[in-house]
Amino acid sequence: MIRIDPENNETLALLDMADFSGRNVLEIGCGDGRLTWRYADNAAHVTAIEPGAEQIALAMKNLPNNLQGKVDFRAATLEDFAADSKASIFDLVILSYSLC
Repeated sequence: MIRIDPENNETLALLDMADFSGRNVLEIGCGDGRLTWRYADNAAHVTAIEPGAEQIALAMKNLPNNLQGKVDFRAATLEDFAADSKASIFDLVILSYSLC
């Protein structure tokens, strides 16, 4: 098994850059959810989007039990998400490891 970032440097850097406490977060380009798990327990709610349906299926399959109902994964591009969604307010938007 390969463990990415065993020293949690990525997690510590992420949590140092933003306060997720009680925030409604939009994560653009969530992939398989690997980064989502690192901050979602601090957030009020996370909407995580990714154009790849296979990646979203993997993220949903691996969603930790303690994050059930707190993270909403959607297979969508940012453009499609914005066009198909009612106006929403997010306290924090993160875009990581994504190309626009």
